[in-house]
Amino acid sequence: MIKRHLLGAMLALVLTSAAQAADIKVVNDDAWFAEGPIWYQDKLFYVEYGRGTVTVWDGKKNDIFWKMDGCGPSAVLPTTTGEFLVTCYDNNTIGRISADGKTLPAYDKDTDGKPFSGPNDFAPDKDGGVYFTGSGKGGPLIDASAYYIGKDGSVEKVAGDLHNPNGLVMSNDGKILYLVETEDNRIIEFDVQPDHSLSNRRVFLRLDDLFPNQPHIWPDGIKMDKEGEMYIGQSPRSLDAPGKIIVVDKDGKLLRTLSVPSPSMPNFAFGPDEKMLYVMALDQIDAAPWHGKVYEVPNK
Repeated sequence: MIKRHLLGAMLALVLTSAAQAADIKVVNDDAWFAEGPIWYQDKLFYVEYGRGTVTVWDGKKNDIFWKMDGCGPSAVLPTTTGEFLVTCYDNNTIGRISADGKTLPAYDKDTDGKPFSGPNDFAPDKDGGVYFTGSGKGGPLIDASAYYIGKDGSVEKVAGDLHNPNGLVMSNDGKILYLVETEDNRIIEFDVQPDHSLSNRRVFLRLDDLFPNQPHIWPDGIKMDKEGEMYIGQSPRSLDAPGKIIVVDKDGKLLRTLSVPSPSMPNFAFGPDEKMLYVMALDQIDAAPWHGKVYEVPNK
């Protein structure tokens, strides 16, 4: 009886996994380090770091919307003015793109005249401004920062002494900014002040604590759904320990995980009504051009 019960349970698990896998759709099977996506005007916009492009998927095909050699794009975001911003990780600027895909003058320094170092990801707020991370030089250095781009185009440094910051997201009420520190496998949080400055830095969640005795977690992108659940992507350093998307509640409690048939899934975007998750994934994680895929995954 016990054996039959165990076999039945195993079979149910296999069938469930097969059904989930069958529901996953590949929307780009030749992406080169796809990252920083956003669903906008019924289309999926995302960058391809390996190609130096912003790519757009309209539900049928993928086309290049914008390209700049040397940019090293990491994320793209539409603004309230109808333009787009793109983090140019390699040339240390925030690129600006017109609504029809033309290159505009970039942001290259903050209000103190200091350049950015490794611009990485965006988080818009409800006032029409945008926070972004500057990841620094990586490794053990505590040399990174976070910035705020105001509606007037000013760029203020709002946090320093960060350790390889990556993804960031605003709470649904706009009162807290969550920020990933990849090298420290954690998410920190700040209180957001009325003038858009940040205060009361503290640790929200250490990812390794959720998975004791498992390979080290390298968090990357982060998003929050309408219910306040937080989705966290991963960039594993080994093909022997593939990553997953981790979903936690407002208190950092593990709710579930999502996966796709690729080892690395650093970033993602919600589709309409959050019924679909568009996952940027890598199959080749150790060398250029970082071949990978873009997946459409049923959410919940």
